[in-house]
Amino acid sequence: MIDHFVVGAIRGSFGVKGFAKVQSYSGETEHLEDLASVVLRKGDVERTLVVEGAEGFGPSFVMKFRGYDSPESVKELNGWELVVPRENGAPLDGGEFYIEDLRGCVVTLDGSRIGAISDVLEGGGAQLIEIRLDSGETKLVPFRNEFWGSVDTGSRTAQLLVGWILE
Repeated sequence: MIDHFVVGAIRGSFGVKGFAKVQSYSGETEHLEDLASVVLRKGDVERTLVVEGAEGFGPSFVMKFRGYDSPESVKELNGWELVVPRENGAPLDGGEFYIEDLRGCVVTLDGSRIGAISDVLEGGGAQLIEIRLDSGETKLVPFRNEFWGSVDTGSRTAQLLVGWILE
């Protein structure tokens, strides 16, 4: 299993004291409030920064990093992703999965392997599972109960219930 997750990204500065606006990919921020440090990643470059403060301001969530004390200094962090250990990821409810845990799961139909999950995409009404079929084709299937049976990230398998959706 993946032990670190990308949980959000820096989306600009906030105020005049060097706070950075953070977009949480899960929409939840409570799990980010008590972090002592975070890894920021942009491409192949990573930086570990000490968190001096984190809080919500209405619909926004902001973090203050040591050494970034002005809006101008925070601008250089714009677009960097926040990476945290699994234990600091957003808490999951029943039937929820981390996207990183779904990637690579073998997809079966009627007990036979047909491919693997390559990604999870936002699709309006539902998330879309991107399946790289063993034939080389890529198909998108809504991540909804009527299309998926058991999903077991421990055994790295996901059961597709209906084959017609791949046509």
